[in-house]
Amino acid sequence: MKILITGASSGIGVELARHYDQENNHLILLARNKNRLQELQKSLTCKSEIIAVDITEFVILQEKIKEIGSVDMVILNAGISIGHSLEVTPFDDFKRLYDTNLLSNHAILEPLLPKFKEQKSGTIVFISSLASLISMPSSVAYSSSKRALNAYAEGIAYKYKPHGIDVITILPGFIDTPLTQKNNFSMPFFMSLEDGTQRIVQAIEKKKSFYAFPLRFYFLIKILTFLPRFLRQRVVDSLYKS
Repeated sequence: MKILITGASSGIGVELARHYDQENNHLILLARNKNRLQELQKSLTCKSEIIAVDITEFVILQEKIKEIGSVDMVILNAGISIGHSLEVTPFDDFKRLYDTNLLSNHAILEPLLPKFKEQKSGTIVFISSLASLISMPSSVAYSSSKRALNAYAEGIAYKYKPHGIDVITILPGFIDTPLTQKNNFSMPFFMSLEDGTQRIVQAIEKKKSFYAFPLRFYFLIKILTFLPRFLRQRVVDSLYKS
C-alpha cells in the first residue's frame, strides 16, 4: 500500500510511519524538517521516500504531490498551534495557522482526488481535534481552523463516497506531542503518544467515518455544546476567571 503521511517529522506523524513500516507498504513522508525526515527514513525497513517542503508554500507543495502520482491512502496529519492567549491573534499568525491546518489539505488533495476517482478507491484521513467542537476564548484561531477542516472533510466524504473513496475524520483530545508540550495548563484525559496513535490507527483500520476520543472528554464537550448559549457562556466565563 502506498501511503502519504504529512507532518511526518514529529509526534503522531512519526508514530504513524513506524506503525505502517511493513513489508508491502511504500511510505511517502512529508514535512518541513529534512533532517528529521532523513533520521526517520533510516529507521524504517519498508520502501520509503521523503518530501521536505514547507506545507504552506502551496505552489511547490502541489508540484511535489503531482510528482508522486497516485496513492492508496493519505493521512493529513500536519497541523500547528500558536498557543493559547486571550490577546487578539496577529493576522500573520492567524493566516499561517489557517494555511497549515486547512488550506494545505486542499492543496494536497486537488491533484490526488482525480487519481482516487480514477482508481475507484482510496482512503483520506483528516486529523482534526476535539478543540474543533467548541471555540474557547484562548484558542479562537486553532479551534476555528479545525472546525473548518471538519466541514471540508464532511463535504469531501459526501462527494467522493460514491466513487469508492473512504474519508475518515479523527478528533483526538490531548496527546503528548510537541504541540501539546507547549501548553501551560491542565489537560484533561491526557494520553501518551503511543496510546493516542494506536487509537488513530484502529479508527483507520475500522474505516470509521468520524471518530472522536477519548470518549469521556468528547461527551463532556458535547454536553457543553448542547447547553443554551447563555448557560454555555457562564461555564466558559467560570473557566477563565483568574
